[in-house]
Amino acid sequence: MRPRKICVVTGTRAEYGLLYWLMRDIEDEPSLALQLIVTGAHLEAKFGHTVDVIEADGFQIDARVPIDLANDTPASIARSTGLATAGIAEAFEKLSPDIVVLLGDRFEMIAAATAAMLTRNPIAHIHGGEATEGLIDEAIRHAISKMSHFHFASAEPYRRRIIQMGETPKHVFNVGAPGLDNIEKLTLLDSSTLSDELSIDLVSGYFLVTYHPVTLGTDNPENVIKGMFAALDAYPDHKVIFTGVNADPGNAKIDQLIKEYAAKDASRIKVATSLGQVRYLSALKHCSAVIGNSSSGLIEAPSMGVPTVNIGDRQKGRLRASSVIDCGEAADDILTALKIAMSNEHQELSRLTANPYGQAGASAKICDHLLNIELNNVLMKPFYDISVES
Repeated sequence: MRPRKICVVTGTRAEYGLLYWLMRDIEDEPSLALQLIVTGAHLEAKFGHTVDVIEADGFQIDARVPIDLANDTPASIARSTGLATAGIAEAFEKLSPDIVVLLGDRFEMIAAATAAMLTRNPIAHIHGGEATEGLIDEAIRHAISKMSHFHFASAEPYRRRIIQMGETPKHVFNVGAPGLDNIEKLTLLDSSTLSDELSIDLVSGYFLVTYHPVTLGTDNPENVIKGMFAALDAYPDHKVIFTGVNADPGNAKIDQLIKEYAAKDASRIKVATSLGQVRYLSALKHCSAVIGNSSSGLIEAPSMGVPTVNIGDRQKGRLRASSVIDCGEAADDILTALKIAMSNEHQELSRLTANPYGQAGASAKICDHLLNIELNNVLMKPFYDISVES
């Protein structure tokens, strides 16, 4: 009997990092065959051309789908989504996967889900059921869930929410967050080695900062960014590492402001378009605090015992550990939250916090389900009415 073909679609560096160990597990399972479609920011020089990282990791790429991310207006992103839908559908036609694996909630993934649905390929969705009320990703995530046939949630409340959306319970699994596998399996760098690799002295203390567009936000992002800079400048002895902005609408202005800020003090501020998983998690492990609005501040940082200053509404609605400090977007709000994060009390609390996203092991659980789940007649989904359960 031939191996079951599992097609993984990836469009960003962050999502690839979360999928890495699942892809390895699929490769290592003789009864499964990994197929890989690469699209989105991976193929763009301005976002680090991270397809090179995928190839360096030894994965065979079965299809590349360029979608033109030269512009960051909403209309341009809509056009890119259309290109992704068409290109990925053509790839599915050639590859004929048994299951398509999609992670998350970005526009590349709604394109892949649409393509899979129309080409009649079962979809397995990772990280469904979550909430990010400040983003268009909120609607995208739930839409992908409704197009999907198997669901791998990162926490029990999210598993229940997917069922609430009418998905059959026997196909909805709480596996935890795949990103936590990296923390357990990767050999991370010490702060001295990380300093050498990034050409900046980090041993005396630093902040790790990631700020992405808030796609449903109404405030001027320039004001938020400058308020964040003011908070950082209140700790002049701390170095700052900025990770690259993602490809959401509005990314160009944020990227410009960060680079202008960094140029004023290159000995203190480092901007890295893409750190890669080892260097990013190493930077996360040793920093004084994570600052910004990335999901890693809520999912990975608590497992490292590191406090998070979570700015604004981008992650509103997601589960968070006690180490996470939510704050508004005004300069005074950000500075107040950073002062709390830097206090001895909160640093100690963060070291002892429990992560609501569980522990490592999600990738192996997902791989086991992909290997054993029944595929007969799976495309025709009944709507599961929760009143039946009650």
